[in-house]
Amino acid sequence: MKIQKSVTILNKRARFEYELLEEIEAGMVLTGTEIKSLRSSKASITDAFCQIIDGEMFIINMMVDEYKLGTFYNHKIKRERKLLLHKRELQKFEKKLKDVGNTIIPLKLYINDQGKAKILIALARGKKLFDKRESIKDRENKRNLDRLLKKS
Repeated sequence: MKIQKSVTILNKRARFEYELLEEIEAGMVLTGTEIKSLRSSKASITDAFCQIIDGEMFIINMMVDEYKLGTFYNHKIKRERKLLLHKRELQKFEKKLKDVGNTIIPLKLYINDQGKAKILIALARGKKLFDKRESIKDRENKRNLDRLLKKS
């Protein structure tokens, strides 16, 4: 089992499905086998979202595979994991969540230089179908332009 120095797990669908309003970095409360599994890039945040419960923020539906060498101490694959934010940041997000259509989604999960697991979360609003079509059109135009520049 290979443990990597820098781990980055992205939510690639987030920028396509949502319009991002505000981003913030948060720490996470993890067990021993969870952090070992994260360091070997065995996690997924594509279906995850954040929710504020009793004044604390939790990430829900984040999948962290079981640690291969963990015995009966292994963790549950999908469980609510507490996010570490300052009180004023939580209050700000809670206030903005009251607007209709806003949600909090994870964008990126990574291990920083100190070896701590961090997650980049964003306040987001779901895109409509025509917004998604516009995103696809912009992406294709950029791709075509890059191809033309590469040829010349």
